[in-house]
Amino acid sequence: MDRPAWPHVPAEGKCRPGAVTVRRLGDLVREYLRRVACLGSAGLAVGLVLTACAAPARPPQGPVLPGPWVRFRHVAGVVDLAGPRSDGSFIVAAAGRLFTLTRAGVLRTFAREPGGYSTAVGPEPYITMAGRGRVAGAGCSFPSGMIFALQPGRHPGIIAITPDGRASRFTSLPATLTPDGITFDTTGRFGHRLVVTARNYAATTVLAIDCAGAIRTITSRAPVVEGGIAVAPQSFGRYGGDLIAPSETSGRVFAIRPDGTVATVAVSGLPHGGDIGVESAGFLPPRFGPGDAAYLADRYSKGNKHPGTNSILRLPGSQLLKAGARPGDLLVTTEASAHTIVVRCATTCTVRHIAAGPAITHAEGHVVFTT
Repeated sequence: MDRPAWPHVPAEGKCRPGAVTVRRLGDLVREYLRRVACLGSAGLAVGLVLTACAAPARPPQGPVLPGPWVRFRHVAGVVDLAGPRSDGSFIVAAAGRLFTLTRAGVLRTFAREPGGYSTAVGPEPYITMAGRGRVAGAGCSFPSGMIFALQPGRHPGIIAITPDGRASRFTSLPATLTPDGITFDTTGRFGHRLVVTARNYAATTVLAIDCAGAIRTITSRAPVVEGGIAVAPQSFGRYGGDLIAPSETSGRVFAIRPDGTVATVAVSGLPHGGDIGVESAGFLPPRFGPGDAAYLADRYSKGNKHPGTNSILRLPGSQLLKAGARPGDLLVTTEASAHTIVVRCATTCTVRHIAAGPAITHAEGHVVFTT
């Protein structure tokens, strides 16, 4: 599917592209019928931008032209990115190995010496980078810049990789769980711990793991989520400090609190289903500017309707800012075609569709940003 563009609307009409506040299902139906009358069927799905949060939202005003994710660097088997590190580079997980990637697109091997990192090719060993902060009640802290990788399979666990490339098994997870998301709590709401999601039959278990490898269960009854989870900054309205997790099957974006309760932050308004719906998430950092960019893994998936490009995609900061995104906003992309929404939460939340990738994109993992 080609990248959508906003349809032209006559000035004298009251239909204009922009964000729409949806309070009830009836409002959505009436809005749909009103736009059909003004626009016809073509372009309608793009023209509607939905806000579906806990309270009515006042969305940003004015038309927004969706921008493109573009191929930045070919990387065979790429599945996720983490960082940036202190030198500005990212860590890339691809084909069971790790690499570093500079802003200029230079790719170098990482953790390849004896005692380095390798894992099976095929699963989704998502990665995250530890930040600063003493772990509450543990008497220790995570080393800044340490990489942690999910280890799926028959013996699930977490692998730690030091900044100089030495890998070791950090902790083991129950064999009944299939880990499918990992991030680090930089806000302290989860005690500056690693936060991991794991599939448990028809639900998701959320775990908080301290610097000694001790595991605490936050909930075992969260909705099914996976992929690029992230802890929201404190500026993200009522959801500041919560775990934000997209659900490809429902198209919803959930907030999971430290006490295990769950709320719906937003309904994406985008196509949803297995290997289709919202998969990747990340928050624009505080100093994000027009010279920065967002990056996303586009994994090759043989036989899939959206087989991917085996590359890292890039969305320029100038394009994001032009579309109305600001530091502290949440970017969420779909697995199929990298359709991208920006979510802003204060007293209420707004949702806006701002970008798409190549039609064949098969997005995985986190959305990461240069700063």
